[in-house]
Amino acid sequence: MFPPLGLFRDVPCPQAQDCSLLVCLFSHKDSKSSLDKEKSTKLAPSKDAAPASTPIPKRRKLEPTTDDKVRTNASPAPAREIQEPTDKPAKPAPQDPAKLQSTSRKISPPPPRAVSAPGKNATPSATTKATTPSQLPPRKARKESLNPRMLTKAPASHGVRLSILTKLHSAMSTLNAKLAEDQKSGNKYLVLSPNELVTMALDEEEKAAKDNPSVYSNVIKLRIVRLSKMSKEDWANEVKEHLNARYYKFEPIQEPPKPKVLTTGLSAKEEVAIVGKLVTPLEGLEGFGYVTRAPSKEEIENARKGVEGSKGWEQCARCGGRFQIWPGRRPDGSLTSGGQCTHHPGKPLYPPKSQTEHITGPKEAYYSCCNESLGASSGCTKGDTHVFKVSETKRLASILQFEKTPWQPDKRARPPVCFDCEMGYTTLGMELIRLTAVSWPDGKPLLDILVRPMGEVLDLNSRFSGVFPEHYANAVPYDPSTQTPASNETENQPLQVVDSPAAARSLLFTHLQPTTPIIGHAIDNDLNACRIIHPTVIDTVILYPAPRGGLPNRMSLKTLCRKFLEREIQTGGERGHDSKEDAVATGDLVRVKVGETWKVLKSKGWRIDVAGGKLVPPEGMGEDEAAKERSLGVGAGIKKKGLS
Repeated sequence: MFPPLGLFRDVPCPQAQDCSLLVCLFSHKDSKSSLDKEKSTKLAPSKDAAPASTPIPKRRKLEPTTDDKVRTNASPAPAREIQEPTDKPAKPAPQDPAKLQSTSRKISPPPPRAVSAPGKNATPSATTKATTPSQLPPRKARKESLNPRMLTKAPASHGVRLSILTKLHSAMSTLNAKLAEDQKSGNKYLVLSPNELVTMALDEEEKAAKDNPSVYSNVIKLRIVRLSKMSKEDWANEVKEHLNARYYKFEPIQEPPKPKVLTTGLSAKEEVAIVGKLVTPLEGLEGFGYVTRAPSKEEIENARKGVEGSKGWEQCARCGGRFQIWPGRRPDGSLTSGGQCTHHPGKPLYPPKSQTEHITGPKEAYYSCCNESLGASSGCTKGDTHVFKVSETKRLASILQFEKTPWQPDKRARPPVCFDCEMGYTTLGMELIRLTAVSWPDGKPLLDILVRPMGEVLDLNSRFSGVFPEHYANAVPYDPSTQTPASNETENQPLQVVDSPAAARSLLFTHLQPTTPIIGHAIDNDLNACRIIHPTVIDTVILYPAPRGGLPNRMSLKTLCRKFLEREIQTGGERGHDSKEDAVATGDLVRVKVGETWKVLKSKGWRIDVAGGKLVPPEGMGEDEAAKERSLGVGAGIKKKGLS
């Protein structure tokens, strides 16, 4: 476009105040156009006119138009008033304060806020009540002209955008008029006023211009076609979304989806008979954190000497910085050096490679907690102190020695157990602070206790553990007479607490035999926190190997539940995880594998002896071959895949 030469800058615009151009060649300096001057000349009083004392009517009322009747509350609009042009502005007449609208109209109450009940497992959606139309605050739409909004980079010329916007507004007006004719009282608040219709059309056109500039014209045209074929119900839903986003900004109330009922087609005894095929031998997995042998006294002594030689210096498990531990606290009350710990609590995520990566370049990795790129900042969260974690087996044993699962005096078999541990940071590293065990496959609670760590607490890791200081403050001593303790605070009962990790381990042993399958996710962490060596282990990390070659890569429990159980877990946010929920979910993942395993075995002729609780091989299979299949099972095959 060429710049204007100003040849018409002194010529009044023929459209006057009705001109819709952003940059007009004509003059708009005078408030009156030539048409207004002609009107004022015709209305000028003549010699035979009435005396000056007779007031000339300055306003005349017109009948309401169709657009004025389409209002938010579907009530008839007041008659519009058009002021006739005069040479001098008329002085406003004094009004009675009692008749002022601002002093007589009612004030709408503010919208009700969602109030969550106190407690660890309280969710906002559980106590939020639906807002009725009568409780909504009044909408105040600003007056805008049907003219495309200014953009830094417009996807099309002003004329094209104006034409498209006009058609979009017309399609919306047609639907709005149909909704206004609806006699349903519940939809009256969805009828938009003329200003609101213009605003909605401008919002949608602007969004399409910003989000899809390359295909802007196609997107808007398809949208107009869709509006022309849209039903009143669909239009009402879109209006609700628009009003919610622009005027009300209420969070949508969504009921939590009901978890899918898991069925394997087998009885509990049949599932227990098959689950032995999923047991994974841990020999050869020591390099991935699984402990199969207790460290010797010499190894433990060497570990203690190393700790003494380091003089308390450790590496932070969150930010990677070096800091010093001061057990017993210094005179100022501090336990560590280095001040606050700035870190990213989320794990780094690496986007999958795309086919156009050689053109556009690889996508940057980012943190799951704040979506910041790796290296963009030192962290998005600050902790009070630095923390550390001990992974070396002999150093763990120097704090508390590992112990093998003993045989219980009665020697009877125990059903499988799912268990989950929560850990917190202390001056001795990461220690056990909560232990939960449930029976498998029914998921009934067996044990749920808080554990007092041996070191002084640096951070309870509440974001993940779900354990807060008030849990310890409200806890009661463990009562062995309680058969099914409270699993969490939803039952308004405090958790029970034991004095040490060794005491918690002894309680867990009462539900186990060395032959009892113990089920967990990344179970090496839980077993090491309890200092347990157990020969019969089922780990969902091994049953469901990561797509990138298995161990040491691991899929999270949350991802596995979403994929294989269609269930959302660990949705507590800052309230942390629920150890019982995690234990039950882990057991259900094993049940899925049990169902898949039985389909394979059944096709080969295997059957289940319910009375004896054992798998019976098909006829004609030798004992050696059957024993080999029993020992190798599905778990061993997945183990090999994970190690490949």
